[in-house]
Amino acid sequence: MEKILDIIEAIAHEKNITKDHAIEAFKEALINTAKKLTSQSSTFEVIIDPSSRTYQIHKVITVVKDDDAHLETEPDSYISLGEAKDFDDSIELGDQLKEEFILENYGRTASSNLFRELEYHVQRRIEQDLFEKYKEKINTIMIGVVNRIDAEDNTYVEIGELKGVLTLRNRIKGEKFKRGDTIKALLRYVSVDPQYGLFLELTRTSPKFLEQLMAKEVPEIADGVVEIIGAARIPGERAKIALKTDQMNVDPIGAAVGVKGVRINAVSHELNGENIDCIEYSPIPEIFITRALSPAITQGIKVDAASKKAIINITSDQKAKAIGKSGINIRLASMLTGYTIELNEVEGVVDRQTEHGMEAGETEKTTDTSALADLFK
Repeated sequence: MEKILDIIEAIAHEKNITKDHAIEAFKEALINTAKKLTSQSSTFEVIIDPSSRTYQIHKVITVVKDDDAHLETEPDSYISLGEAKDFDDSIELGDQLKEEFILENYGRTASSNLFRELEYHVQRRIEQDLFEKYKEKINTIMIGVVNRIDAEDNTYVEIGELKGVLTLRNRIKGEKFKRGDTIKALLRYVSVDPQYGLFLELTRTSPKFLEQLMAKEVPEIADGVVEIIGAARIPGERAKIALKTDQMNVDPIGAAVGVKGVRINAVSHELNGENIDCIEYSPIPEIFITRALSPAITQGIKVDAASKKAIINITSDQKAKAIGKSGINIRLASMLTGYTIELNEVEGVVDRQTEHGMEAGETEKTTDTSALADLFK
């Protein structure tokens, strides 16, 4: 087989794999073919000459001690030192005896075996390249076309060379897809199944999906000006996302929401109408937990950092807001901050309006400047 590298390069180009991977597949195919024609305990090596573009197969026999166990288990790959010295007295332990193996001498049997082995190993290299390619894309958004939906409501999506699977549990509640729909989903991981081969597991319920959608919709997040610290979701209902920035002139919440809410509304629409609360992150747990419980107004907080527990003092009129419908608000706040939150009801009512209709905490304006008189004496 002259100029075998030309054939291997053609295979690499046709199958869209690297030349090095095609050569590795060819070497493995040659070795396995040689073993099938001799014995599985034999050892072979393949040498490819780039200048002549040809190959050679060598059977390798290693010299071992006369009482070595390998002589019993793998007699075709090992030879005792005493027996080897019968051929050449200069041979030492560990030396390797090599004999050229001519594959062409085995005729059509060798050709058919080599073809099957080469086909198998090239396919493995194709799958390996695809696996590595998509492994690098884990936790990024994939866009694909719905191919079919099975009886268990699993959605199969065509993405490039592979198929993605969006199971029912990874789909937002209430979502329905039909064949031909273009959908976005997060690549959760790449799997190899004995029955279906290589496939992609997709999800639309992961908090990472929300984070990636925000990064695509908000340039400040994509550029790293605004950083996403974390996100918590109850898919299809509500989510909270914590944002921070180190630049004083940038409002992270305003950047995420956009003018008239255009950015956050685009993300919410993609998530089947999921309400998204943007919260400014603080490294101080007390502040961060208080913000995470918004829109509820708290009266006080005690944090135990060791046990990751926070006790919140709150008035009766704010307790319902803190808990939220079906406990959704306090659950999300706990998920986002990583703290177990306990509410302690205290007496009082938070009234945002004063007697004169001003916001609580707002100081009444005055025209009396007598208090400043001492400054100008």
